[in-house]
Amino acid sequence: MVALPADLLKGVSGPPDGTYRTYNPFMHAENEAGAPLGRLLRQLRQSRRLTIEELAEASGVSGRAIGDMERGRSRRPHRGTLTALAQGLRLDEATHSLLVTAARTARAEATARSGPAVASPFTLPRGLRDFVGRADELEALRALAAQATEQAPPRTWTARSATLPTAVVSGPPGSGKTALAVRLAEQLAPSFPDGCFLLDLRGLDAQPLSAEQAALRLLTSWGVPDAELARHTAEEHLARYYELAAERRVAVVLDNAATEAQVRPLLPREGRSLVVVTSRRTLAGLEGVHRVELGMLTDAESASLLRAVLGARRVDTEPEAVRSVIDSCGRLPLALRVAANWAATRTNWSLGRLAGRLADEERRLDALSAGDLRVNSAFALSYSKLAPGAALMFRLLSLAHGTDIGLEQAAVLRQTSPTAAEDLLEELVESGLLLPSRDGRYRLHDLLRLYAASRNRAEDGAEDSRAARARARSWLLDSAVRAGGWFGPDGAAAPGPSPDRLLTLDSRERALRWIKEESDNWLAAFRDAAEVGEHAKVAEVAEALNTFSENWVSWGHWPEIYERAAAAGAALGDATLQATHLNHLSWAYWACERRQADAVAASTRALALATAAADPVQQAWSHDHLGWLRIVDDDWSGAADEFRRATELFAEADHLTGFLQASGGVIPVAWKAGRPEEALTAYRGVMDVLDDPLTRDRVSRDERDITALIASYHVSYVYLDEGRWREAADLLASLRGQLDARGSYWQAGKVYLHLAHALTHLGRHQEAAAEYRGLLAMTEHIPAAVLAEARTHLDALNAGEPSPPTRFPL
Repeated sequence: MVALPADLLKGVSGPPDGTYRTYNPFMHAENEAGAPLGRLLRQLRQSRRLTIEELAEASGVSGRAIGDMERGRSRRPHRGTLTALAQGLRLDEATHSLLVTAARTARAEATARSGPAVASPFTLPRGLRDFVGRADELEALRALAAQATEQAPPRTWTARSATLPTAVVSGPPGSGKTALAVRLAEQLAPSFPDGCFLLDLRGLDAQPLSAEQAALRLLTSWGVPDAELARHTAEEHLARYYELAAERRVAVVLDNAATEAQVRPLLPREGRSLVVVTSRRTLAGLEGVHRVELGMLTDAESASLLRAVLGARRVDTEPEAVRSVIDSCGRLPLALRVAANWAATRTNWSLGRLAGRLADEERRLDALSAGDLRVNSAFALSYSKLAPGAALMFRLLSLAHGTDIGLEQAAVLRQTSPTAAEDLLEELVESGLLLPSRDGRYRLHDLLRLYAASRNRAEDGAEDSRAARARARSWLLDSAVRAGGWFGPDGAAAPGPSPDRLLTLDSRERALRWIKEESDNWLAAFRDAAEVGEHAKVAEVAEALNTFSENWVSWGHWPEIYERAAAAGAALGDATLQATHLNHLSWAYWACERRQADAVAASTRALALATAAADPVQQAWSHDHLGWLRIVDDDWSGAADEFRRATELFAEADHLTGFLQASGGVIPVAWKAGRPEEALTAYRGVMDVLDDPLTRDRVSRDERDITALIASYHVSYVYLDEGRWREAADLLASLRGQLDARGSYWQAGKVYLHLAHALTHLGRHQEAAAEYRGLLAMTEHIPAAVLAEARTHLDALNAGEPSPPTRFPL
């Protein structure tokens, strides 16, 4: 069965303007094989007469990791991995040093090729400068971490032999769970050279992150490319997560967990990493974890926190007032910090005056509590002293979409400029009512969000609040549409500047970064739009991001996007729109989740709707979808029939690009189905369209080149299989250098190899030998199996022996 790369199946759908890009499941770039590190490791393994599986057993490094290194897919192995491999290979000191040097070189080359490093959105946030207390808890966690850093070979950590160091930090809201975990990770950073990461599992959201989504975010943060993730199933994503966690030394904080089921798949099974889970629940169902339960601070710790913020002299001169403040705040770290920050900005106030204000029960909001502790008195006091503009911003932040708020969304909510919004946000930070996040962003603690929402309900009219939320929703979704415009088939048709001038999206890179960084926010706005019945906007956003989705297949939310978009089409009574998004949904089911049955059902439903609506284009895309999906079942004849019907419908609709794509699919599929004449007819149809002066201007230069290249590559198999050696040789000679220039080294190797075979059959032995030798010189890129076949045929030619039998599997 031919595996379908998920990122190349997307050609079955596209925007309504009738322009599409050509994708083909048989054309995909391979990673560079045989890089110096990979070659050295393979040579060392083979010199010991070990298979990859035997070396994996001897070293404790997974077979997949070894294979990735040998093929050049993994260019940044860590020293611990290399040491384990050296032990498994029984290398002497000099050879071990040579392996380390090759790895260092590969790492430097990979870094140079990838350009400047982009900071991961899940790197550790800045910790509290005035963190105090929790000494016993920190000491226990440091001792746990030492188990990870002191163990020698990674393979000693297995599910059977030991429990990988994992801690669960639980406690009520505001007790400082995240602050403790971040403090620990900061202290231990030197022991974890591969980084410290914090991932919010969104345990309080209506839709918390799933374990797979969390694993994908960490894999992306660890540098695994989306193209690789797109080719794998959910189970393979988790396997890759376990593999990298075993190879690396990282500290991972899984913050704000909801349930054991969410966390359990994210606990690594081996390695020398540390995982710290924070949750309001104890997660008692997790086995073999170290538990730290945070209660309230002691009186001494509470006083130390006040000293850290206010200074020792000011605190120690009013011990009675300090005790009153501590009692009013319930010894809850968040409430104490808010109260202290408030007092820090009012040096003319005595702590006695602060204590009196906090003791005023009428200023408390009964609905806001942490466990059985009412903590809003501290919040109310800080809030009451805000300037009106900052107070309004605080209330409006409770309406924001997402938990990580950027300047632009805040400016839209407050109807002001980003500069003015930043001033207001910083005032809230100074008052302790807002937390700084990464890269100039901000976030509200859950309790503070509740408090802000309560003040919004009490002070702002429902109509004004709805208008503010709608304003933010509209801005986020319009920005998503503009950003998605950079990824349309015509790359030159970049979107213009936004009318409000809040956001600059002047390149694909900026657009891609915005879509990813704001994904939680615009997704929340998208869901909101669906809930309030903004069906046209839902469909518009989904369509605008259709082509972009190929660039982020591993995101995990595309099925939801197109489910909601298809439902929007149904709600609008627009059968064509519903069919369009059902076709997109079919792609999402297969590419993102490998749900083949659901993908087939979505395309089948789309076909019925498009047929009823007499829309030939969406009928054609449905058939095109079903053609690729039949390939998954090795139903080549059925696939050929689907593609043929798609070409007929595209021709009827004069949909040129769709016609070219479907025809390109007919060529290899008809050949595999034993219908070579149909494959040749499809090939001639593609080339006729590309050469026709009446249609040339309707196809971009790049699309024309790649379509001709793919079609010619596929039809070469028909010529080879039928023994039409001269036609095969002429065609393959015209393809030399084109595929390798595009990074498709596997296919490029087949071009050189098959050209040499054809020349051999034509009796042009010197030319054939030259092609074989040229191919063998390309060891850095061409897969080993292709090189081995070339070497066998060249040896036969040099010995004057008959050429070995040749087969031409696609």
